[in-house]
Amino acid sequence: MSLVATKIPEILLENVEMRYQTETADVLALHQVSLDIAKGEFVSLLGPSGCGKTTLLRLMADLLTPTAGNVTVAGKSAKEARLAQKYGIVFQSPVLYDWRKVKHNITLPLELMGVKKSVREDKALELLDLVGLQGFADKYPWQLSGGMQQRVAIARALSMEPEILLMDEPFSALDEFTRERLNEELLSVWSKVQSTIVFVTHSIPESIFLSDRVFVLSPHPGRLSAVVDIPLPRPRTAEMRNSPQFFELIARIRDSFEGV
Repeated sequence: MSLVATKIPEILLENVEMRYQTETADVLALHQVSLDIAKGEFVSLLGPSGCGKTTLLRLMADLLTPTAGNVTVAGKSAKEARLAQKYGIVFQSPVLYDWRKVKHNITLPLELMGVKKSVREDKALELLDLVGLQGFADKYPWQLSGGMQQRVAIARALSMEPEILLMDEPFSALDEFTRERLNEELLSVWSKVQSTIVFVTHSIPESIFLSDRVFVLSPHPGRLSAVVDIPLPRPRTAEMRNSPQFFELIARIRDSFEGV
C-alpha cells in the first residue's frame, strides 16, 4: 500500500523551461516540463545522462531559477519553501567533513541554527539508529565505507525534519550489492519519517523498486516523456525484483523513452 497521504500537490511544476547561456550557444536544457508530486509520495526522476534530471531537482530546491514556467512547493514559491527549511538534500557525493565525527557531521545544520548541544547529541543518536549506524557516532567519515558515508548524509539531511527530501543519484557510486541493500534501508527510513521524496536515478530497476511513480525524462532537450505508476505492494521486498510484474515494468519504462 502506498504511503501517499493526499492528492494535493506538495510539488507542482508548470511548463518549466531552463536555458543556459554558453559562449557559443543558447542551450535549452528542459522544455515545458509539467508535473505534480503528492505529499508523502516517493517519486523518481529517471533518464539517461544529460536529460536534465539534476537540473529539475535543483529547480525544485531553488538552487536554480527557471527561465520560464512556475515551481510551487507546499503552496509557496520554491524560494519561500527553501527559506522555510522544507527541504533536505542528499547529493551524489556524501560531502562529509573528515575532521568532524559522524555525529557532528549529522548535527551541523542544527549547530548552525543555534540548537543546544544536548538536543543536537540526542538527535544524532536518534538518526544514527534510524539509518542503522548505531555505535558509529564517534567515528570519522574516513573510517566508514562509501555506503555508510551515504547513510550519514541521509541522516544529516533528516536532522531538520524536512517535509521534502531531494536525492540526487545518492547511490550511483556504490557497487550493486550495496546499492540494493541501501534501497531497502531507504524505504525503511521513509516509512518512518513519511517525507515526500524526489529521487534522481538513471537505473530503471532502482526507480521501480523505490517509487510510487516514475517520471521518465528524454534528452535534447529534457522533457517529460512518460509518467509510470508502480503498482507493486508495500513494503517492497528483494524478491519483488525477480517477479514477472517487475520485469514487465522494466519493459514498459524502456518503451517509454524518446530520443534515446
